[in-house]
Amino acid sequence: MASQLDYHTISAIFERFRAAEPEPEGELAHVNAYTLLVAVTLSAQATDVGVNRATERLFRIADTPQKMLDLGEEGLIEHIKTIGLYRNKARNVIKMARILVEHYGGAVPTSRAALESLPGVGRKTPNVVLNMHWAHPAQAVDTHIFRVGNRTGICPGKDVVAVERALEDHVPVEYQRHAHHWLILHGRYTCKARRPLCPTCLIRDLCPYEEKTQ
Repeated sequence: MASQLDYHTISAIFERFRAAEPEPEGELAHVNAYTLLVAVTLSAQATDVGVNRATERLFRIADTPQKMLDLGEEGLIEHIKTIGLYRNKARNVIKMARILVEHYGGAVPTSRAALESLPGVGRKTPNVVLNMHWAHPAQAVDTHIFRVGNRTGICPGKDVVAVERALEDHVPVEYQRHAHHWLILHGRYTCKARRPLCPTCLIRDLCPYEEKTQ
């Protein structure tokens, strides 16, 4: 785990990210806050590509909590059975839909605490929804951000909570809105787990990672 980088180096890193991709976007397909919530819930231990393939038809017929309830658990399973842990995820999505209909009038709450209380929703999911749909500067830490944060020293931490706090504390305000998207994309396509593409990395000279590939 690299030591925490200084403010000026972090600023320089994110300025490069912004110059390369001014408006980064998440790769989970969705049409509204509810489908985004469902997509993120389904994405646990699954790829965005796999989730998008499964939800393409699903979200055409079930883009609200009530429509998801009408579809039912077995109907939902038929759409998502290519995704890992699909039975448990289907059960949670239906339970979630029922709670949203009965307690929130079918709307997705904007409270982090309310989102975290929903079935199948972990710490990352509320941050993704708050950031992507309501433009809150929330930091959703996944395996890519955890890896990049610790390799580079941008946001080192022993667990996802520590990395999330480091992002909030050390990334300059002007970059907070898109910080987690830049880091996810960097980890997914450049700073890969097994063999990072260091020779083509746009922050290579600012990164203290000792095991850079040639």
